[in-house]
Amino acid sequence: MKDLMENVYGNPHSQNISSKLTHDTVEQVRFRILAHFRTSPEDYTVIFTSGSTAALKLVAEAFPWVSPGPEGSGSCFCYLTDSHTSVVGMRKVTAARDVTCIPVRPEDMWSAERQDAAAARDPAGQPPHLFCYPAQSNFSGTRYPLSWIGEVQSGRRRPASRPGQWFVLLDAAAFVGTSPLDLSVHQADFVPLSFYKIFGFPTGLGALLVKNRSAALLRKTYFGGGTAAAYLAGDDFYVPRESVAERFEDGTISFLDVIALKHGFDALERLTGGMESIRQHTFTLAQYTYAALSSLRYPNGAPVVQIYSDSEFSSPEVQGPVISFNVLDDHGNIVGYSQVDKMASLHNIHVRTGCFCNTGACQRHLGISDEMVKKHLQAGHVCGDDVDLIDGQTTGCVRISFGYMSTLEDAQAFLRFIIATRLHPSHGQPLPLATPGEAGAPPGDSEAQNAVPATWVRGSPSPQEDASPHSGVWNNSPTAFNAEDLCPPLLEATGPQQTTLEKAADVPDGDLRSHVVTNLYLYPIKSCAAFEVTRWPLGSQGLLYDRSWMVVNHNGICLSQKQEPRLCLIQPFIDLQRRIMVIKAQGMEPIEVPLEENSEQVRICQSKVCADRVNTYDCGEKISNWLSKFFGRPYHLIKQSSDFQRNAKKKYGKDQSARTTAALSLVNEAQYLLINRSSILELQQQLSTSRENGKELFPMNNLISRFRANIITNGTRAFEEEKWDEISVGSLRFQVLGPCHRCQMICIDQQTGQRNQDVFQKLSERRERKVEFGVYLMHTSLDLSSPCYLSVGSQVLPLLKENIEHHDIPATEKSQDAIS
Repeated sequence: MKDLMENVYGNPHSQNISSKLTHDTVEQVRFRILAHFRTSPEDYTVIFTSGSTAALKLVAEAFPWVSPGPEGSGSCFCYLTDSHTSVVGMRKVTAARDVTCIPVRPEDMWSAERQDAAAARDPAGQPPHLFCYPAQSNFSGTRYPLSWIGEVQSGRRRPASRPGQWFVLLDAAAFVGTSPLDLSVHQADFVPLSFYKIFGFPTGLGALLVKNRSAALLRKTYFGGGTAAAYLAGDDFYVPRESVAERFEDGTISFLDVIALKHGFDALERLTGGMESIRQHTFTLAQYTYAALSSLRYPNGAPVVQIYSDSEFSSPEVQGPVISFNVLDDHGNIVGYSQVDKMASLHNIHVRTGCFCNTGACQRHLGISDEMVKKHLQAGHVCGDDVDLIDGQTTGCVRISFGYMSTLEDAQAFLRFIIATRLHPSHGQPLPLATPGEAGAPPGDSEAQNAVPATWVRGSPSPQEDASPHSGVWNNSPTAFNAEDLCPPLLEATGPQQTTLEKAADVPDGDLRSHVVTNLYLYPIKSCAAFEVTRWPLGSQGLLYDRSWMVVNHNGICLSQKQEPRLCLIQPFIDLQRRIMVIKAQGMEPIEVPLEENSEQVRICQSKVCADRVNTYDCGEKISNWLSKFFGRPYHLIKQSSDFQRNAKKKYGKDQSARTTAALSLVNEAQYLLINRSSILELQQQLSTSRENGKELFPMNNLISRFRANIITNGTRAFEEEKWDEISVGSLRFQVLGPCHRCQMICIDQQTGQRNQDVFQKLSERRERKVEFGVYLMHTSLDLSSPCYLSVGSQVLPLLKENIEHHDIPATEKSQDAIS
């Protein structure tokens, strides 16, 4: 920042003073990059790209491929199957030029016979071939021999039996962030890399390091700004610039980001002493963590994790600071990586999950066949999603990585997380004690050594939870409001059938027809506090005004309690008679917001909810200032436009040809969410029994509020709601769409905004695979020509899935409490 404030950097494609300063500074950075990799401009050229992927694409498009013909078989493109997607994607370019593409398994490359150097030489005029392999696998951290570069180039080790001249592309993106690369010794022809992976900043900047003797072979077709020495607009005349870098850097490079690299190298050397120190430090942390993870066992002796590695972390020459694994239960079954990711987030640990854009390595280590990959795609799984288990088969795993800023305390925090979530305090296991000179002990860090506990103490607290920013915690337990009190003319009492909450909950067990609604909640502002009612009208999108508003940041991004837990402290109250919503919070004066927009003054804006683009409007500067004051940062309140239609992705209906969808407010997936008190009670008992002396730390109302449901029933058996296909509440019928997959939000106490991961962890243990609780509902039919209501005390009649074709609900048994 100081550099940018003191200097003016202009577009380098000019001759003025600021442009000359930019040009000279960029050239100095090029030299600094080459020096970092122990080479010089005499041997290599730095071509700046938008990232390592763009560097790979450049090679694929500019390499002098020779198509097969009468005189020979043409060029060959070989790549190690343990390669990033961006390397594998090069084959689409080669296929367009009829070039043979050969994937090479690591084991085949290891076993390739080495040939005599003299016999390996091919006569001049043979086609050029390209072999690509990673210096470090981005999946497992395996480091492949840099000696392969010279062996392949000389012909002593061949990826394929093809006569010709072999060139080598070394994918160094994952390698150079934590290890030195000496290009004066290992002279790969092409080296793509990403500076983001070295420094963390700038993003979107990479480079292709090209060996000068190989650069002359590259063929470029397109030319952009700054790459031409001369050209004619009206004739096919073009002369490229002489410099390799200028010839391939189309348009203006991101020169301010390039200048930032100089400061990145300065900081890295000042803080670490160089890449060799980083290599030793990061490998030692990974080795320590690997040893500890490998030793973790359940009481029955079963391993806690399964690690995917080609080494036993014996040396940084063969293994990078990366550990890929899956968590197992005590029966040896894999716990889905999505579930592990959610639990890690609660401990402030961010992990990478999936196949990490390396399907080849993922298949090899996890035993996933080609047919399985296709089957998983048909089941709806795509790269990067959270579909972690399909028919019991894992689709990916978890990866942790160490960088130069990682510490021993970071490694131990991760190990404590695994122990706390899988073994629990009662099964406490020791963490290995790292002492100076032993494997797994970071050398020279005496302060860190003293911080390492000799054993995992039973009952030790988990990592410190996020505290509420408020110095005092406000108990904002939602108060039950009856809509009749707010708007008597609109909502009339329904007579003696309406019961109190206590009467509604007092139902004999075992009676399938004895379900009743015990609580009704709506959440006018997405992720804010509940507004409890005893009777409420329905709209076309669910309960009237449920999730009609949401809080967004200054960029218009929707906020949830995952980013801003204190949203639960914002209490909205809807007054239907006055047509306003009153918003309250501790320490703030109540503020009113109209229920409907003023169509003449409204300004439509675009927002996204669960990847759906929705039309919204800003509720004004007054409420924005109110929210900004409460949260201490600029926030806005926006409302979904009344004339905008957002449809659910899931369709419902028994008749496939007539399946329909439902209109949604700003909810995630469905119009309604229902939970069963019996399910809550079972979870409460499990939480209590896991506590010392069975002390109840989670009252029923506290647990209910965490799951943020609309309809609470008093079911007879825990989780029986997941077997329902339809339910009737009075004359209203709802389709059950399936279970609700839970995230970390259930760990947030809705009265205080503080986190506690026990609820998520216990539910995870109870459900074993997916963390599911509650079921989604949609209207199967709704006539809004006259008002429709849901009421506490209404009878709920479920229809089981296995009985769907054999039973219907007699009209005489329908409750008259919820009427339309």
